[in-house]
Amino acid sequence: MKVILTEKITKLGNIGDTVEVKTGYARNYLLPNGKAMRFTRENVALFEAKKAELTARQEAAKKNAEANVDAVKNAKLHMIRQAGDTGQLYGSVSTRDIARTLKEVANVSVESAQVLLGAPIKSVGAFDTTIALHPDVIVPVKIYVAQTQDEIDALVAGKSLTFGTKKVEEVVEEAPVAEVATEEVVAETTDAE
Repeated sequence: MKVILTEKITKLGNIGDTVEVKTGYARNYLLPNGKAMRFTRENVALFEAKKAELTARQEAAKKNAEANVDAVKNAKLHMIRQAGDTGQLYGSVSTRDIARTLKEVANVSVESAQVLLGAPIKSVGAFDTTIALHPDVIVPVKIYVAQTQDEIDALVAGKSLTFGTKKVEEVVEEAPVAEVATEEVVAETTDAE
C-alpha cells in the first residue's frame, strides 16, 4: 500500500515521503496512529496544505526530546530482581520495565518501543542500551540489575559480584541490540541411488 508519511519514522522515511509498505502495517499501525495517510490525489493536496503544521509539530517534538536528554542520561536505572545462585534472573528485565523505571526515576515518559533492547536482560550485571526519545534523538543509558541495593552500589563502583562459581565482572556488558539476522541457510540434499 502506498502512503504519505506525516512524521519521521526510523528506517522508513521523513515527513512527506511517499513509501510503499505492507497493507497490514499501514492499516494496523501507520494509519490509526496518524503516522501516515493513504496516497490519493485528495490526500496529497491535504498533506501539502498541512505540511507546515506537521513539520512544526515534528520540530516541537524533537525539541521536547532534546530537553529531556540530560534527565535520561543522568537517570540511575537500578533494578532489584530476584536471581539464582549463578546470577541468572528469575524472569527478566524487559523494555516495559525499563520504560516504567525511567518514568519513576527521571519523570520522562517513553513507550516500551522506544527502548532499543534486542532481547530481555536475564542476568545480574551492568548493561548499556539506548532510548530513542525521537527518531533523531537517541540517548545511551546504563542499567544496573542486582538482587540488593548493596550489589547495585558495588556494580556502580566498578566492583565484581560472585555467584557460586560465576563472577559478574565490573566490565559493562552490551545489552543485545535489535537487529535482523542476515545469515543464509544452505540446505543439503542427498542423492538416493
